[in-house]
Amino acid sequence: MAWIIWLAAFVVLIGIEAATMALTTIWFAGGALIAFVLALLGVGRGIQLAVFFLVSCALLFFTRPFALKFVNKNTVKTNVEGLVGKKARITRAVDNDRSEGSAVVSGQEWTARSADGSPIEEGAMVKIESVKGVKLIVSRLEEK
Repeated sequence: MAWIIWLAAFVVLIGIEAATMALTTIWFAGGALIAFVLALLGVGRGIQLAVFFLVSCALLFFTRPFALKFVNKNTVKTNVEGLVGKKARITRAVDNDRSEGSAVVSGQEWTARSADGSPIEEGAMVKIESVKGVKLIVSRLEEK
């Protein structure tokens, strides 16, 4: 009788994954599938539950990051995350100690702070390392 429950859980989890495409429940569906096989082989319910939990966690933690790289590789970054790696021009000298500095990127002015804490003069070109709140964290571009 337990095999019916595991089979139903597998089908429901696959259905949820198909509807959401979030790469969340697919790992638990894998655990349910292994538990289903164990139930067919007559293994006890305690072991079925333990294997379900262990297999699901292992799949979630070890294969999800790898799978996300391939599933989301064509995703276009939007908004703030799309700024990271872009170049910007300093419009007001950056001085972290005095909490001053601004930069323009893609026609928008942002508050800017130096990634390494060093001052950056007005007019310098910088690379955006990250965005924290409404501040660009920038580093000076090496002149060629």
